[in-house]
Amino acid sequence: MKQLWKLPMAEQIEGMRSGAFRVEELTKEYLDRLQKYGGKGGLNVLAQINPNALRDARELDALEDKRGALFGLPILVKDNIDVRGMLTTAGSMTLSDNLAEKDAPVIENLRKAGAVILGKSNMSEFANYTASRMPNGFSSFGGQVCHAYDRARDPSGSSTGSAVAVSAGLCAAAIGTDTSFSIVGCAQQNGVTGLKPAYGALSGDGIVPIACLLDSAGPLTRTFSDALAVYHAMRGERCVSVALAEAKDLKLCVNAFNRELQSDIQREMTDILLSRLEADGAKIEEAEHVYQPMQRALMRCAFKEDLNAYLAGTKVKNGTLERIIEAYRDNPEWMPYEIDVLEAAVDKSKEDCEYLEALKDRERVRAQMLDELADFDACVMTGPTNIMHFCGLPSLAIRLGMGSDGAPRGLILYGADEQRLHAAALCIEAYTESVAWPKDFA
Repeated sequence: MKQLWKLPMAEQIEGMRSGAFRVEELTKEYLDRLQKYGGKGGLNVLAQINPNALRDARELDALEDKRGALFGLPILVKDNIDVRGMLTTAGSMTLSDNLAEKDAPVIENLRKAGAVILGKSNMSEFANYTASRMPNGFSSFGGQVCHAYDRARDPSGSSTGSAVAVSAGLCAAAIGTDTSFSIVGCAQQNGVTGLKPAYGALSGDGIVPIACLLDSAGPLTRTFSDALAVYHAMRGERCVSVALAEAKDLKLCVNAFNRELQSDIQREMTDILLSRLEADGAKIEEAEHVYQPMQRALMRCAFKEDLNAYLAGTKVKNGTLERIIEAYRDNPEWMPYEIDVLEAAVDKSKEDCEYLEALKDRERVRAQMLDELADFDACVMTGPTNIMHFCGLPSLAIRLGMGSDGAPRGLILYGADEQRLHAAALCIEAYTESVAWPKDFA
């Protein structure tokens, strides 16, 4: 075995373009790893294998034009995103008949860029919008996803299978979705890179939603430069060159809200990184960007309407939220953690006063945040806050390194300007430590 999967993403693409190895060869390596480590006896990241993956790889090998930005790159897709000919279950047995007839636009763009779809990844059921007691990474359709470095560790949610698969080297890159930390939180906890674009930067069509105003698809990769390449391919464009910022030119904001809730390991690693940046000239100031409780109202009131709009374009038996709830009640073994979150949304709508108030609050807070962050390249999150998601600001997670407990850690950044945020992330990533492959899967 050549272990082509261990090559950096850019080297994989160049190797396939040059003919050093074939797309089929790399695809088969990942499929073998997914079948060996990714199923229920392993990390349980795999919801479905794409039966056409090797055929698609051979077709790419036969092309004379190999200039696609992601030529031959094997990618795993979260199971709430439509991939033609495959089920889109959102992790739920209630949608186990949801066969997608066409690709979501972000998947169509990935194929145009030359990506190979390996299959679908397990996720937290309905993107963690099912039950308040449900563990991260659990679904009735797929079961429980495991952390690659420590099976007793929380793998985070809801793009759990995508993040764990990247961390264990079971795909070259993965696609997730994020309403509130489902990409960046998963990336942080699994030592990989995750990117949630600004609101509206990517099409949300063909994706099972929570609240379209907050949702976004995005990439999970090993490095931030890889994430940028996949992100621009999802947009249907060539990767835009980002000028690498230098530490001496960086102006960073550190959000001190809930800092005391950080673990000691996370706090120490973050402080060491910031000290290194400051020693090289970065300007660092503190701020307090608090948790926004009105986000819950946005989700609760939008969920039924946005979900039903997606379901109306399918042929599923359970084509409304009401039917989905009935199916759970008829099959209580599917969800042992109850369905209180779904039930709380069934009588809500976007006409409710709490939704309209939340919209006003969102616009107010967004304007305030854009003003406060205008002079900063990026803001570093310390303790948990949802303000970037509530406002639709771009956010991302990059690696911090390996913690003293043997598990990886990451750093979450957000900002007002996407280009400046990306440039800052590339610079900061150069100051972080590497993350070792999990020993059981290397």
